Amino acid sequence: MSLTGAVSLGTGVMIGAGIFALLGQVAELSGNLFPIVFVLGAIISGFSAYSYVKLSNTFPSAGGIAMYLQKEYGKTTFTAFAALLMAFSMVINESLVARTFGTYVMQLFGEETASFWVPFLGVLLIIIAFLVNISGNNFIEKSAFTMAILKVGGISVLAIGGLWAAGFSFEDTVPSTMPDKSAISIIGALALSILAYKGFTTITNSGGEIKKPHKNVGRAIILSILICAVLYYLVAIAVASSLSIGEIIEAKDYTLAEAARPAFGKSGVWVTVGVAIIATVSGLIASIFAVSRMTAMLTEMKLVPHNHFGMPGSIQKHMLVYMAVIAIILTVLFDLSRIASLGAIFYLVMDIGLHWGLLRNLKNKVKFSKPIVMLAILLDAIVLTGFIWIKAKVDLTLIIVAFGLMVILFFGEKWFLKSLDKN
Repeated sequence: MSLTGAVSLGTGVMIGAGIFALLGQVAELSGNLFPIVFVLGAIISGFSAYSYVKLSNTFPSAGGIAMYLQKEYGKTTFTAFAALLMAFSMVINESLVARTFGTYVMQLFGEETASFWVPFLGVLLIIIAFLVNISGNNFIEKSAFTMAILKVGGISVLAIGGLWAAGFSFEDTVPSTMPDKSAISIIGALALSILAYKGFTTITNSGGEIKKPHKNVGRAIILSILICAVLYYLVAIAVASSLSIGEIIEAKDYTLAEAARPAFGKSGVWVTVGVAIIATVSGLIASIFAVSRMTAMLTEMKLVPHNHFGMPGSIQKHMLVYMAVIAIILTVLFDLSRIASLGAIFYLVMDIGLHWGLLRNLKNKVKFSKPIVMLAILLDAIVLTGFIWIKAKVDLTLIIVAFGLMVILFFGEKWFLKSLDKN
């Protein structure tokens, strides 16, 4: 996979989940500051990306994060636990993208039947993405590059056209009123904005597939974050110019389509839905590819149990099946808000663990700046705490489910590794 292919893979995952699924949810928590929150999310993600770049330069691998965690903590329960958190956050992202696909497609037909058709269309997309992944890596790279060009171009045209139609001026980039949300709510919004950038980790999971990984993995991560940061900010400003915060929140699951109506009318909605379809399809294809590589590596490292269930083919093909099935279940059972929240919590916990392992256990093997890694940990911890606090007030069940799943994963892995040692 070339540098261009790696950037396409990263932006494919980020744009698919980020701007279409999360813009409305970020605005709900941060109010009129939501464009700035996306910029701050990019900065925090940049500090996190520093650790991944340094690790990828030293340990390029198709296992990516799984391999980094093993280098940091050895073959331990925490390694398997944190790696599975990352894998599940990626699968959660897939269900987020799938439901976003269904939500935007239904804007062409009205919302009366959306309660059935949104998950149905999401499940259909997961099945299609699974079949595309079975076809092989060459097709994935070619389709990722083509779709990346189409959606980056499409979203740019929508954003710039929306700004022009709304009579945009540079004064609009700065909120004219004081923040209408609390500081803790804005911090919570940062967690979702970070989730919109976490697709850069997809690149590390494909490290073994990328040409000259010591150089190109880091470059691809930086370029992906920069491209998405610019796009997210432009789109956020365009949406803020077209809709009030109340209108954005009311249409939070399909904000971009709603924002296109004042500027472009019905044709704008059709174009927006078309770009959303391209973005979500390519995002899901890229994500399923990456998570199958990562979980296959975890299986080969004997960190997770595996059963063929009579299926032919490689372990990666089996993992494609398992991950697709889990994504389908999540797509059917959860709404967009809860899916995004689960993904943010799992990712941030894993991210803190990875930074801590680098800081504590690899200081003699990897060259890095301690203050930058420490700042990354601090920022993650502040954002995670704020997000849990704000979510516990409105959806305590979600927090209980998230912590319950983490407890099950941790002690399940502890039991598995212990039984493996005995055998």
